[in-house]
Amino acid sequence: MTKISDTGLIERYYQALIEKDPKYRNSYLVGVKTTGIFCISTCYARKPLFENVEFYTDMVSAKAAGFRACKLCKPDDLS
Repeated sequence: MTKISDTGLIERYYQALIEKDPKYRNSYLVGVKTTGIFCISTCYARKPLFENVEFYTDMVSAKAAGFRACKLCKPDDLS
């Protein structure tokens, strides 16, 4: 339960985020540094730049890092 730091995995997750790849649903949460929110992998909100994202394994870690749940994809409702 933590922030994902593996660069290969981060690149793969970012590509999946951009493509809204459903096979990665529930695999990670993405924190957007510029907005302070975290989303599920298939959120339909505008996609952030690579340098503005952090990936987390769970909501507790994302919230502990200071992110709040997205109001569009509502990751809190999925738990």
